[in-house]
Amino acid sequence: MPPTSGMAVASLVFGIATWTTCPILGAGIAVVLGHLGRDDIRRSGQSGWGMATAGLILGYAQLALAAPVGLVLAIAFIGAALHH
Repeated sequence: MPPTSGMAVASLVFGIATWTTCPILGAGIAVVLGHLGRDDIRRSGQSGWGMATAGLILGYAQLALAAPVGLVLAIAFIGAALHH
């Protein structure tokens, strides 16, 4: 069995961390490492494709949920600032 890509493992770890401890930063790191890990796996034949993909899914899902929440908070903040 070929060795597992370290970037794939790190992507999965950050993908999980994005839902527990560091939402936005963890999501960005999970996405970047997931793409790098999958490219590395394609070139080198290492294992870990599923871990890299899971990290990508967790990271992108967090970003997709954080964007609308951030927009709503920004609109609320601007609205409150204009009324004072």
